Amino acid sequence: MTTPYAARRARLLSQMAPGAVAVLPTAPEVTRNGDSDYLYRHDSNFYYLTGFTEPEAALVLVAAVGDTPALSILFCREKNVEREIWEGLRHGPEAARATFGFDEAHAIDALDDDMAQLLANAPALYYALGGALDARVAGWLSAVRAKSRTGVTAPASTVDLLPLLDAMRLLKDEHEQAIMRRAADISAQAHIRAMRAARAGIHEYELEAELLYEFRRNGAQAPAYNAIVAAGANACVLHYSANNAPTRDGDLVLIDAGCELDGYASDITRTFPVNGRFSAPQKRLYELVLAAQAAALDAIAPGLPYSGAHEAAVRVLTQGMLDLGLLQGTLDDVIADKRYTQFYMHGTGHWLGMDVHDVGQYRDVTLADKPSRPLQAGMVLTVEPGIYVRPAEGVSEEYWHIGIRIEDDVLVTADGHTILSAAAPKTVADIEQLMQQS
Repeated sequence: MTTPYAARRARLLSQMAPGAVAVLPTAPEVTRNGDSDYLYRHDSNFYYLTGFTEPEAALVLVAAVGDTPALSILFCREKNVEREIWEGLRHGPEAARATFGFDEAHAIDALDDDMAQLLANAPALYYALGGALDARVAGWLSAVRAKSRTGVTAPASTVDLLPLLDAMRLLKDEHEQAIMRRAADISAQAHIRAMRAARAGIHEYELEAELLYEFRRNGAQAPAYNAIVAAGANACVLHYSANNAPTRDGDLVLIDAGCELDGYASDITRTFPVNGRFSAPQKRLYELVLAAQAAALDAIAPGLPYSGAHEAAVRVLTQGMLDLGLLQGTLDDVIADKRYTQFYMHGTGHWLGMDVHDVGQYRDVTLADKPSRPLQAGMVLTVEPGIYVRPAEGVSEEYWHIGIRIEDDVLVTADGHTILSAAAPKTVADIEQLMQQS
């Protein structure tokens, strides 16, 4: 049975020059302090092609040429019973080959010698140019060139592997979509848990703890990113990270948080009143952001430009700012001058996948004017309009210190889109009802 990882390796191999070699290491372990490491997380591209989560590993692919079939080779740590007592299971090359469906598997210590042999007479080498592997690649190529008197040739070109992987990862297969649905649902339940736990006086970090508990108890391995739990004026800081302030009666709380499940991220933002009731000014701004999100979602379907969601959200938000007196002028002039950025200064979304800000071009770089790329079924993106009102001359004080963002994870489908994070309530009525029942 072909695994999704083997299928992806085959797709990548089909795009390589005949006989070419590709190499992709996983991420290194990183020391936190003393003899303690940061929690290990594999390289996304490496995992995408292998499903292998151990450190000290590398994937080598050799494209087919003539009657010689393609090869996928894993280099990994050898079995070591002593180290397994301290650190847990190591598959070792033979078990890894059988378990993960590689043609060959060897000890990671053999990588340098084997690469010098695999690159002999290969037409090209594919790897992540300009990265940590550059010096090692130079050594491999030097070893091959040292054999030139025997008729051996080194690769004539090096090719950046990342654009090929970026394009592949941008379109999620059914395996990926299923994981992302589950990740989004876990995160939606975490947001619900935080809403239910909220009360005036609770600290931001207490709400963060509710999120983390829900992530882990449902099997997510970690947060996909550092959660933002921002009460009151803190919600006007886009990347607020302290999460240590107490909430006050009348505050809105903005929570931007998502889990990572089996290598895939979710990314949801909800904003709610800590006391369970929106004030009139809060409700006006909240419903404006919600309307902007609805307009952005209407612009998501195959064939429509990626930028359309942002443009739709900006238009609704700007008109609302004019209607509420936050800005003055005509709609088209305010948009042209970008005066709306006083209150809405970020984009309306980003790609989502193995990385929370996932790989892939936002523009069609194959065309001279690089227009916004058209959406395709299988793409996953966030839709996250917001409004952030800081004290300023000419801005009504009833809106000061209000920060609101509403973010969902959206899968582009053949006939439109589906909201993966729909389980997290976001209308005023649904949020207030949930919180009043808690």
